[in-house]
Amino acid sequence: MQTPLKKIIVLGGGSAGWMTAAALGKVLSKHPCDIQVIESEDIGTVGVGEATIPQIQLFNDLIGLDEDTFLKRTQGTFKLGIQFQNWRKPGHSYYHAFGEVGKNMEGVHFYQYWLKMRQQGKAAPLDEYTLSSLACNEKRFMRPFEAGNSPLSNIAYAFHFDAGLYAKFLREVAESHGVQRTEGKVTEVRQHPDGAIRSLVLENGAEYDADFFIDCSGFRALLIEQTLKSGYEDWRHWLPCDRAVTAPSALTETPWPFTRAAAQQAGWQWRIPLQHRVGNGHVYCSEFMTDEEAEKALRLNIEGDLLADPRQIRFITGKRNKFWHKNCLAVGLSGGFMEPLESTSLHLVQVAISKFFSSFPSQTPCQSDIDQYNAEMDFEFTRIRDFLILHYHVTEREDTEFWRYCKHMAIPDTLQEKINQFKANGRISRFNNELFNDLSWFEVMYGQGLRPEGYHALADIFPEEELARRLEGIQRVVRKSVDYMPGHAEFIAKTCAASRD
Repeated sequence: MQTPLKKIIVLGGGSAGWMTAAALGKVLSKHPCDIQVIESEDIGTVGVGEATIPQIQLFNDLIGLDEDTFLKRTQGTFKLGIQFQNWRKPGHSYYHAFGEVGKNMEGVHFYQYWLKMRQQGKAAPLDEYTLSSLACNEKRFMRPFEAGNSPLSNIAYAFHFDAGLYAKFLREVAESHGVQRTEGKVTEVRQHPDGAIRSLVLENGAEYDADFFIDCSGFRALLIEQTLKSGYEDWRHWLPCDRAVTAPSALTETPWPFTRAAAQQAGWQWRIPLQHRVGNGHVYCSEFMTDEEAEKALRLNIEGDLLADPRQIRFITGKRNKFWHKNCLAVGLSGGFMEPLESTSLHLVQVAISKFFSSFPSQTPCQSDIDQYNAEMDFEFTRIRDFLILHYHVTEREDTEFWRYCKHMAIPDTLQEKINQFKANGRISRFNNELFNDLSWFEVMYGQGLRPEGYHALADIFPEEELARRLEGIQRVVRKSVDYMPGHAEFIAKTCAASRD
Protein backbone atom coordinates (compact mmCIF):
# COMPACT_ATOMS: atom_id res chain seq x y z
CA MET A 1 0.00 0.00 0.00
CA GLN A 2 1.31 3.47 -0.88
CA THR A 3 2.11 5.89 1.93
CA PRO A 4 0.79 9.36 1.03
CA LEU A 5 2.87 12.52 1.35
CA LYS A 6 2.42 14.09 4.76
CA LYS A 7 4.38 17.28 4.19
CA ILE A 8 5.63 19.38 1.26
CA ILE A 9 8.03 22.31 1.65
CA VAL A 10 8.12 25.04 -0.98
CA LEU A 11 11.44 26.88 -0.79
CA GLY A 12 11.11 30.47 -1.97
CA GLY A 13 8.26 32.89 -2.49
CA GLY A 14 7.78 35.28 -5.37
CA SER A 15 5.35 34.50 -8.16
CA ALA A 16 6.57 30.91 -8.64
CA GLY A 17 6.57 29.99 -4.97
CA TRP A 18 3.18 31.42 -4.15
CA MET A 19 1.58 30.15 -7.37
CA THR A 20 2.80 26.70 -6.35
CA ALA A 21 1.65 27.07 -2.76
CA ALA A 22 -1.77 28.43 -3.72
CA ALA A 23 -2.36 25.56 -6.15
CA LEU A 24 -1.17 22.95 -3.65
CA GLY A 25 -3.31 24.43 -0.91
CA LYS A 26 -6.41 24.45 -3.09
CA VAL A 27 -6.02 21.00 -4.66
CA LEU A 28 -4.83 19.29 -1.48
CA SER A 29 -7.34 20.97 0.83
CA LYS A 30 -8.92 17.58 1.58
CA HIS A 31 -5.66 15.67 1.47
CA PRO A 32 -3.79 14.99 4.75
CA CYS A 33 -0.69 16.85 3.57
CA ASP A 34 0.81 19.95 5.20
CA ILE A 35 2.19 22.67 2.92
CA GLN A 36 4.92 24.98 4.21
CA VAL A 37 6.56 27.89 2.39
CA ILE A 38 10.00 28.94 3.60
CA GLU A 39 11.14 32.30 2.29
CA SER A 40 13.23 35.26 3.37
CA GLU A 41 12.22 38.87 2.96
CA ASP A 42 15.94 39.68 2.67
CA ILE A 43 16.19 37.72 -0.61
CA GLY A 44 14.77 39.68 -3.53
CA THR A 45 12.79 38.25 -6.41
CA VAL A 46 13.30 38.79 -10.14
CA GLY A 47 9.70 39.74 -10.94
CA VAL A 48 9.47 43.30 -12.28
CA GLY A 49 5.96 43.42 -13.68
CA GLU A 50 4.55 40.44 -15.47
CA ALA A 51 2.97 39.94 -18.87
CA THR A 52 1.10 36.69 -19.43
CA ILE A 53 -0.64 34.61 -22.09
CA PRO A 54 -4.32 33.49 -22.07
CA GLN A 55 -3.59 30.16 -20.37
CA ILE A 56 -3.14 32.05 -17.08
CA GLN A 57 -6.94 32.13 -16.84
CA LEU A 58 -6.93 28.35 -16.34
CA PHE A 59 -4.66 28.72 -13.34
CA ASN A 60 -6.76 31.52 -11.88
CA ASP A 61 -9.86 29.34 -12.28
CA LEU A 62 -8.08 26.41 -10.59
CA ILE A 63 -7.38 28.38 -7.42
CA GLY A 64 -10.72 30.19 -7.52
CA LEU A 65 -9.61 33.78 -8.18
CA ASP A 66 -12.25 36.37 -8.95
CA GLU A 67 -10.85 38.13 -12.00
CA ASP A 68 -11.88 41.68 -11.12
CA THR A 69 -10.57 41.34 -7.58
CA PHE A 70 -7.32 39.89 -8.87
CA LEU A 71 -6.83 42.83 -11.26
CA LYS A 72 -7.67 45.41 -8.59
CA ARG A 73 -5.21 43.87 -6.15
CA THR A 74 -2.38 43.64 -8.69
CA GLN A 75 -2.93 46.96 -10.54
CA GLY A 76 -3.57 44.79 -13.57
CA THR A 77 -4.53 45.61 -17.13
CA PHE A 78 -5.68 43.43 -20.03
CA LYS A 79 -3.55 42.08 -22.85
CA LEU A 80 -4.64 41.14 -26.37
CA GLY A 81 -1.21 40.40 -27.81
CA ILE A 82 2.36 41.59 -28.31
CA GLN A 83 3.52 44.33 -30.64
CA PHE A 84 6.94 43.67 -32.16
CA GLN A 85 8.76 46.79 -33.33
CA ASN A 86 11.95 46.83 -35.44
CA TRP A 87 12.40 43.04 -35.44
CA ARG A 88 12.06 42.41 -39.16
CA LYS A 89 13.81 45.71 -39.92
CA PRO A 90 13.99 49.16 -38.33
CA GLY A 91 10.70 51.01 -38.63
CA HIS A 92 8.59 47.87 -39.18
CA SER A 93 6.08 46.53 -36.66
CA TYR A 94 3.54 43.72 -36.40
CA TYR A 95 1.32 42.04 -33.83
CA HIS A 96 1.39 38.55 -32.44
CA ALA A 97 -2.27 38.81 -31.50
CA PHE A 98 -4.26 36.43 -29.34
CA GLY A 99 -7.36 34.68 -30.63
CA GLU A 100 -8.77 34.23 -34.10
CA VAL A 101 -7.38 35.53 -37.36
CA GLY A 102 -10.22 35.80 -39.87
CA LYS A 103 -12.51 32.80 -40.11
CA ASN A 104 -11.58 29.26 -41.13
CA MET A 105 -13.58 27.91 -44.08
CA GLU A 106 -14.23 24.36 -45.24
CA GLY A 107 -11.64 22.97 -42.84
CA VAL A 108 -8.85 25.19 -44.18
CA HIS A 109 -7.21 27.87 -42.05
CA PHE A 110 -8.16 31.43 -42.98
CA TYR A 111 -4.55 32.47 -43.38
CA GLN A 112 -4.17 30.04 -46.30
CA TYR A 113 -6.93 31.83 -48.23
CA TRP A 114 -5.41 35.15 -47.19
CA LEU A 115 -1.98 34.07 -48.46
CA LYS A 116 -3.45 33.19 -51.83
CA MET A 117 -5.23 36.52 -52.21
CA ARG A 118 -2.41 38.57 -50.71
CA GLN A 119 0.07 37.11 -53.19
CA GLN A 120 -2.22 38.46 -55.92
CA GLY A 121 -2.58 41.85 -54.25
CA LYS A 122 -6.27 41.22 -53.53
CA ALA A 123 -6.31 41.10 -49.73
CA ALA A 124 -5.99 43.80 -47.09
CA PRO A 125 -3.23 43.65 -44.43
CA LEU A 126 -3.66 40.80 -41.96
CA ASP A 127 -4.50 43.14 -39.06
CA GLU A 128 -7.77 44.11 -40.75
CA TYR A 129 -9.05 40.55 -40.36
CA THR A 130 -7.84 40.23 -36.74
CA LEU A 131 -10.01 41.68 -33.99
CA SER A 132 -7.22 41.71 -31.39
CA SER A 133 -4.79 43.58 -33.63
CA LEU A 134 -7.28 46.32 -34.48
CA ALA A 135 -8.34 46.57 -30.83
CA CYS A 136 -4.69 46.95 -29.81
CA ASN A 137 -4.21 49.76 -32.32
CA GLU A 138 -7.28 51.58 -31.00
CA LYS A 139 -6.82 50.78 -27.27
CA ARG A 140 -10.11 48.89 -27.06
CA PHE A 141 -11.05 45.93 -24.88
CA MET A 142 -13.94 43.89 -23.59
CA ARG A 143 -14.45 40.36 -22.36
CA PRO A 144 -16.13 37.89 -24.74
CA PHE A 145 -19.87 37.35 -24.56
CA GLU A 146 -22.40 35.20 -26.43
CA ALA A 147 -22.67 36.89 -29.80
CA GLY A 148 -23.21 34.01 -32.20
CA ASN A 149 -20.60 33.81 -34.96
CA SER A 150 -19.21 37.24 -34.14
CA PRO A 151 -15.54 37.50 -33.13
CA LEU A 152 -16.88 39.09 -29.94
CA SER A 153 -17.81 35.58 -28.78
CA ASN A 154 -14.19 34.45 -28.82
CA ILE A 155 -12.00 37.26 -27.55
CA ALA A 156 -8.81 35.73 -26.16
CA TYR A 157 -6.97 37.77 -23.57
CA ALA A 158 -4.37 37.71 -20.84
CA PHE A 159 -3.10 40.19 -18.25
CA HIS A 160 -0.34 42.55 -17.22
CA PHE A 161 0.16 42.91 -13.46
CA ASP A 162 2.59 43.85 -10.73
CA ALA A 163 4.53 40.69 -9.88
CA GLY A 164 5.13 41.72 -6.27
CA LEU A 165 1.46 42.44 -5.67
CA TYR A 166 0.54 39.17 -7.40
CA ALA A 167 2.77 37.18 -5.05
CA LYS A 168 1.29 39.00 -2.05
CA PHE A 169 -2.25 38.27 -3.24
CA LEU A 170 -1.47 34.60 -3.89
CA ARG A 171 0.05 34.29 -0.42
CA GLU A 172 -3.31 35.30 1.04
CA VAL A 173 -5.05 32.74 -1.16
CA ALA A 174 -2.58 30.03 -0.13
CA GLU A 175 -2.86 30.82 3.58
CA SER A 176 -6.65 30.71 3.33
CA HIS A 177 -6.21 27.06 2.32
CA GLY A 178 -4.00 26.28 5.29
CA VAL A 179 -0.54 26.86 3.83
CA GLN A 180 1.97 27.86 6.51
CA ARG A 181 4.72 30.43 5.90
CA THR A 182 8.07 30.48 7.69
CA GLU A 183 10.49 33.40 7.48
CA GLY A 184 14.18 32.55 7.26
CA LYS A 185 17.24 31.83 5.16
CA VAL A 186 18.38 28.26 4.55
CA THR A 187 21.97 27.66 5.69
CA GLU A 188 22.13 23.88 5.30
CA VAL A 189 20.36 21.18 3.31
CA ARG A 190 20.49 17.74 4.93
CA GLN A 191 20.09 14.59 2.88
CA HIS A 192 19.13 10.97 3.36
CA PRO A 193 21.78 8.31 2.64
CA ASP A 194 20.33 7.82 -0.86
CA GLY A 195 20.80 11.53 -1.63
CA ALA A 196 17.16 12.57 -1.29
CA ILE A 197 16.56 15.73 0.70
CA ARG A 198 15.67 15.21 4.34
CA SER A 199 15.46 18.68 5.86
CA LEU A 200 16.33 22.37 5.64
CA VAL A 201 18.18 24.18 8.40
CA LEU A 202 17.63 27.93 8.82
CA GLU A 203 19.91 30.67 10.16
CA ASN A 204 18.23 30.54 13.55
CA GLY A 205 19.03 26.84 13.87
CA ALA A 206 15.48 25.61 13.27
CA GLU A 207 15.26 22.45 11.16
CA TYR A 208 12.29 21.56 8.96
CA ASP A 209 11.84 18.16 7.39
CA ALA A 210 9.39 17.05 4.69
CA ASP A 211 8.60 14.19 2.36
CA PHE A 212 8.86 16.34 -0.75
CA PHE A 213 10.53 19.64 -1.61
CA ILE A 214 9.70 22.14 -4.34
CA ASP A 215 12.57 24.44 -5.28
CA CYS A 216 11.34 27.95 -6.07
CA SER A 217 14.61 29.57 -4.99
CA GLY A 218 15.11 31.24 -8.38
CA PHE A 219 18.44 31.35 -10.18
CA ARG A 220 20.19 30.06 -7.02
CA ALA A 221 18.49 26.68 -7.49
CA LEU A 222 19.54 25.83 -3.94
CA LEU A 223 17.95 22.39 -3.88
CA ILE A 224 17.77 21.10 -7.45
CA GLU A 225 21.28 22.21 -8.42
CA GLN A 226 23.43 23.24 -5.47
CA THR A 227 22.32 20.17 -3.53
CA LEU A 228 21.23 17.55 -6.08
CA LYS A 229 23.52 18.60 -8.99
CA SER A 230 20.87 18.11 -11.69
CA GLY A 231 22.84 19.94 -14.37
CA TYR A 232 21.86 22.70 -16.81
CA GLU A 233 21.59 22.93 -20.59
CA ASP A 234 22.89 26.30 -21.81
CA TRP A 235 21.14 27.73 -24.91
CA ARG A 236 23.05 31.00 -25.23
CA HIS A 237 24.45 29.98 -28.62
CA TRP A 238 20.85 30.23 -29.93
CA LEU A 239 19.47 32.88 -27.57
CA PRO A 240 22.54 35.00 -26.80
CA CYS A 241 20.90 37.66 -24.61
CA ASP A 242 22.16 37.09 -21.07
CA ARG A 243 21.36 40.26 -19.13
CA ALA A 244 18.56 42.73 -18.52
CA VAL A 245 18.29 46.14 -16.93
CA THR A 246 14.84 47.05 -15.61
CA ALA A 247 13.06 50.10 -14.20
CA PRO A 248 9.48 51.24 -13.60
CA SER A 249 8.29 54.55 -15.03
CA ALA A 250 5.31 56.85 -14.70
CA LEU A 251 2.33 56.49 -17.02
CA THR A 252 2.21 59.09 -19.76
CA GLU A 253 -1.01 57.90 -21.40
CA THR A 254 -3.91 55.55 -20.79
CA PRO A 255 -2.71 51.93 -20.75
CA TRP A 256 -2.72 50.08 -24.04
CA PRO A 257 -3.93 46.44 -24.15
CA PHE A 258 -0.70 44.87 -25.41
CA THR A 259 2.91 44.28 -24.47
CA ARG A 260 5.43 46.15 -26.59
CA ALA A 261 8.71 44.46 -27.53
CA ALA A 262 11.00 46.83 -29.43
CA ALA A 263 14.21 45.44 -30.93
CA GLN A 264 17.38 47.35 -30.02
CA GLN A 265 21.00 47.24 -31.19
CA ALA A 266 21.89 44.09 -29.22
CA GLY A 267 18.58 42.83 -27.86
CA TRP A 268 15.16 44.30 -27.19
CA GLN A 269 13.15 46.40 -24.75
CA TRP A 270 9.79 45.64 -23.18
CA ARG A 271 7.05 48.02 -22.08
CA ILE A 272 4.27 46.62 -19.89
CA PRO A 273 1.45 49.03 -18.97
CA LEU A 274 -0.17 48.67 -15.56
CA GLN A 275 -2.83 50.82 -13.94
CA HIS A 276 -0.32 52.73 -11.81
CA ARG A 277 2.93 52.62 -13.80
CA VAL A 278 4.79 51.13 -16.75
CA GLY A 279 7.23 48.24 -16.44
CA ASN A 280 10.34 48.58 -18.62
CA GLY A 281 13.23 46.28 -19.29
CA HIS A 282 16.11 46.10 -21.76
CA VAL A 283 17.20 42.53 -22.53
CA TYR A 284 20.64 42.43 -24.16
CA CYS A 285 23.72 40.38 -24.96
CA SER A 286 26.77 41.33 -22.90
CA GLU A 287 29.06 40.16 -25.71
CA PHE A 288 27.82 43.00 -27.92
CA MET A 289 26.84 45.69 -25.39
CA THR A 290 28.16 46.87 -22.03
CA ASP A 291 26.00 47.27 -18.95
CA GLU A 292 26.46 51.04 -19.14
CA GLU A 293 25.36 51.16 -22.77
CA ALA A 294 22.33 49.00 -21.97
CA GLU A 295 21.20 51.25 -19.13
CA LYS A 296 21.68 54.34 -21.29
CA ALA A 297 19.54 52.79 -24.04
CA LEU A 298 16.85 51.90 -21.49
CA ARG A 299 16.72 55.45 -20.18
CA LEU A 300 16.58 56.94 -23.68
CA ASN A 301 13.60 54.76 -24.63
CA ILE A 302 11.46 55.35 -21.53
CA GLU A 303 8.70 57.90 -22.04
CA GLY A 304 7.84 58.71 -18.41
CA ASP A 305 9.84 59.70 -15.34
CA LEU A 306 11.72 56.84 -13.68
CA LEU A 307 10.10 55.71 -10.42
CA ALA A 308 13.14 53.76 -9.18
CA ASP A 309 16.78 53.27 -10.05
CA PRO A 310 17.47 50.70 -12.80
CA ARG A 311 18.59 47.29 -11.63
CA GLN A 312 20.62 44.63 -13.38
CA ILE A 313 19.65 40.98 -13.83
CA ARG A 314 21.98 38.29 -15.18
CA PHE A 315 20.74 35.00 -16.57
CA ILE A 316 21.59 32.03 -18.74
CA THR A 317 18.83 30.98 -21.10
CA GLY A 318 18.31 27.25 -20.89
CA LYS A 319 16.82 24.53 -18.73
CA ARG A 320 17.61 22.07 -16.00
CA ASN A 321 18.64 18.59 -17.17
CA LYS A 322 16.26 17.17 -14.59
CA PHE A 323 13.32 19.23 -13.37
CA TRP A 324 12.30 16.48 -10.95
CA HIS A 325 15.13 14.66 -9.20
CA LYS A 326 14.63 12.31 -6.26
CA ASN A 327 12.15 14.05 -3.92
CA CYS A 328 12.67 17.54 -5.32
CA LEU A 329 10.86 19.46 -8.08
CA ALA A 330 12.21 22.65 -9.66
CA VAL A 331 9.55 25.27 -10.48
CA GLY A 332 10.18 28.68 -11.98
CA LEU A 333 13.68 30.05 -12.48
CA SER A 334 15.26 27.17 -10.58
CA GLY A 335 14.09 24.92 -13.44
CA GLY A 336 15.16 27.11 -16.33
CA PHE A 337 14.96 30.54 -17.89
CA MET A 338 13.33 31.61 -21.12
CA GLU A 339 13.65 35.31 -21.83
CA PRO A 340 10.26 37.06 -21.55
CA LEU A 341 9.92 37.79 -25.26
CA GLU A 342 6.65 35.83 -25.54
CA SER A 343 5.57 36.14 -21.90
CA THR A 344 6.00 32.45 -21.11
CA SER A 345 7.62 32.64 -17.66
CA LEU A 346 4.49 32.20 -15.57
CA HIS A 347 3.04 29.76 -18.08
CA LEU A 348 6.01 27.46 -17.48
CA VAL A 349 5.34 27.69 -13.73
CA GLN A 350 1.72 26.81 -14.42
CA VAL A 351 2.70 23.84 -16.61
CA ALA A 352 5.17 22.58 -14.01
CA ILE A 353 2.45 22.63 -11.36
CA SER A 354 -0.26 20.99 -13.48
CA LYS A 355 2.04 18.20 -14.66
CA PHE A 356 3.11 17.60 -11.07
CA PHE A 357 -0.52 17.06 -10.10
CA SER A 358 -0.87 14.60 -12.99
CA SER A 359 2.01 12.56 -11.55
CA PHE A 360 1.47 13.39 -7.87
CA PRO A 361 3.70 11.03 -5.89
CA SER A 362 3.48 9.04 -2.72
CA GLN A 363 6.35 9.02 -0.24
CA THR A 364 8.09 6.67 -2.66
CA PRO A 365 7.99 8.40 -6.06
CA CYS A 366 7.73 6.18 -9.13
CA GLN A 367 10.82 6.63 -11.31
CA SER A 368 8.87 6.11 -14.52
CA ASP A 369 6.57 9.00 -13.49
CA ILE A 370 9.61 11.17 -12.79
CA ASP A 371 11.12 10.30 -16.16
CA GLN A 372 7.87 11.07 -17.97
CA TYR A 373 7.51 14.38 -16.14
CA ASN A 374 11.06 15.39 -17.10
CA ALA A 375 10.47 14.42 -20.73
CA GLU A 376 7.27 16.47 -20.91
CA MET A 377 8.86 19.54 -19.32
CA ASP A 378 11.85 19.19 -21.64
CA PHE A 379 9.43 19.24 -24.58
CA GLU A 380 7.69 22.38 -23.27
CA PHE A 381 10.97 24.25 -22.92
CA THR A 382 12.51 23.18 -26.21
CA ARG A 383 9.44 24.04 -28.29
CA ILE A 384 9.19 27.48 -26.68
CA ARG A 385 12.93 27.85 -27.27
CA ASP A 386 12.41 27.28 -31.00
CA PHE A 387 9.65 29.88 -31.13
CA LEU A 388 11.87 32.47 -29.46
CA ILE A 389 14.80 31.74 -31.76
CA LEU A 390 12.50 32.35 -34.74
CA HIS A 391 12.16 36.03 -33.77
CA TYR A 392 15.92 36.57 -33.85
CA HIS A 393 16.87 34.38 -36.78
CA VAL A 394 14.22 35.21 -39.38
CA THR A 395 15.02 38.88 -39.91
CA GLU A 396 16.24 41.28 -42.56
CA ARG A 397 18.41 43.06 -40.01
CA GLU A 398 22.16 43.00 -40.47
CA ASP A 399 22.84 46.52 -39.20
CA THR A 400 24.74 45.46 -36.07
CA GLU A 401 27.10 42.64 -35.17
CA PHE A 402 24.44 41.17 -32.88
CA TRP A 403 21.81 40.96 -35.61
CA ARG A 404 24.29 39.58 -38.13
CA TYR A 405 25.13 36.82 -35.67
CA CYS A 406 21.46 35.98 -35.07
CA LYS A 407 20.52 35.97 -38.75
CA HIS A 408 23.34 33.65 -39.79
CA MET A 409 23.63 31.34 -36.77
CA ALA A 410 22.86 27.64 -37.05
CA ILE A 411 19.45 26.77 -35.57
CA PRO A 412 17.86 23.59 -34.15
CA ASP A 413 16.66 21.05 -36.71
CA THR A 414 13.14 21.21 -35.26
CA LEU A 415 12.93 24.92 -36.05
CA GLN A 416 14.49 24.54 -39.48
CA GLU A 417 11.89 21.93 -40.39
CA LYS A 418 9.08 24.34 -39.49
CA ILE A 419 10.64 27.12 -41.52
CA ASN A 420 11.17 24.86 -44.54
CA GLN A 421 7.59 23.63 -44.48
CA PHE A 422 6.18 27.13 -44.22
CA LYS A 423 8.38 28.45 -47.02
CA ALA A 424 7.15 25.72 -49.35
CA ASN A 425 3.38 26.10 -48.99
CA GLY A 426 2.49 28.07 -45.88
CA ARG A 427 1.77 24.94 -43.85
CA ILE A 428 2.55 24.83 -40.14
CA SER A 429 2.40 21.57 -38.20
CA ARG A 430 1.70 21.73 -34.48
CA PHE A 431 3.48 18.82 -32.86
CA ASN A 432 2.12 17.05 -29.79
CA ASN A 433 0.02 20.03 -28.67
CA GLU A 434 3.05 22.31 -28.25
CA LEU A 435 2.25 25.65 -26.62
CA PHE A 436 2.20 27.93 -29.66
CA ASN A 437 -0.33 26.93 -32.30
CA ASP A 438 -0.20 27.42 -36.05
CA LEU A 439 -1.71 30.92 -35.83
CA SER A 440 1.05 32.10 -33.49
CA TRP A 441 3.73 30.66 -35.75
CA PHE A 442 2.07 32.19 -38.80
CA GLU A 443 1.80 35.67 -37.30
CA VAL A 444 5.44 35.71 -36.25
CA MET A 445 6.84 34.04 -39.38
CA TYR A 446 4.97 36.39 -41.66
CA GLY A 447 5.62 39.37 -39.41
CA GLN A 448 9.34 38.66 -39.46
CA GLY A 449 9.30 38.67 -43.25
CA LEU A 450 9.17 34.98 -44.13
CA ARG A 451 7.13 34.49 -47.30
CA PRO A 452 5.91 31.08 -48.54
CA GLU A 453 6.26 30.20 -52.20
CA GLY A 454 2.74 28.82 -52.35
CA TYR A 455 -0.33 28.10 -50.24
CA HIS A 456 -2.55 25.18 -49.27
CA ALA A 457 -3.98 23.48 -52.38
CA LEU A 458 -7.49 23.46 -50.91
CA ALA A 459 -7.49 27.25 -50.82
CA ASP A 460 -8.48 26.97 -54.50
CA ILE A 461 -11.85 25.39 -53.70
CA PHE A 462 -13.62 28.76 -53.98
CA PRO A 463 -13.78 30.76 -57.20
CA GLU A 464 -11.63 33.83 -56.80
CA GLU A 465 -14.59 36.22 -56.96
CA GLU A 466 -16.41 34.37 -54.19
CA LEU A 467 -13.27 34.22 -52.06
CA ALA A 468 -12.81 37.97 -52.46
CA ARG A 469 -16.40 38.54 -51.29
CA ARG A 470 -15.87 36.28 -48.28
CA LEU A 471 -12.71 38.12 -47.25
CA GLU A 472 -14.46 41.46 -47.60
CA GLY A 473 -17.31 40.17 -45.45
CA ILE A 474 -14.94 38.97 -42.74
CA GLN A 475 -13.17 42.32 -42.82
CA ARG A 476 -16.47 44.17 -42.34
CA VAL A 477 -17.52 41.94 -39.43
CA VAL A 478 -14.18 42.40 -37.69
CA ARG A 479 -14.35 46.17 -38.17
CA LYS A 480 -17.90 46.34 -36.83
CA SER A 481 -16.95 44.17 -33.85
CA VAL A 482 -14.01 46.39 -32.91
CA ASP A 483 -16.23 49.47 -33.20
CA TYR A 484 -18.55 47.87 -30.62
CA MET A 485 -15.75 47.45 -28.05
CA PRO A 486 -15.27 50.14 -25.38
CA GLY A 487 -11.91 51.71 -24.65
CA HIS A 488 -9.48 49.67 -22.60
CA ALA A 489 -9.18 52.35 -19.89
CA GLU A 490 -12.97 52.76 -19.83
CA PHE A 491 -13.48 49.01 -19.36
CA ILE A 492 -10.97 48.92 -16.49
CA ALA A 493 -12.60 51.93 -14.83
CA LYS A 494 -16.00 50.20 -14.85
CA THR A 495 -14.89 46.73 -13.77
CA CYS A 496 -11.55 46.43 -12.00
CA ALA A 497 -9.96 49.79 -11.28
CA ALA A 498 -7.56 49.62 -8.33
CA SER A 499 -8.11 52.00 -5.42
CA ARG A 500 -5.75 54.97 -5.26
CA ASP A 501 -5.35 54.88 -1.48
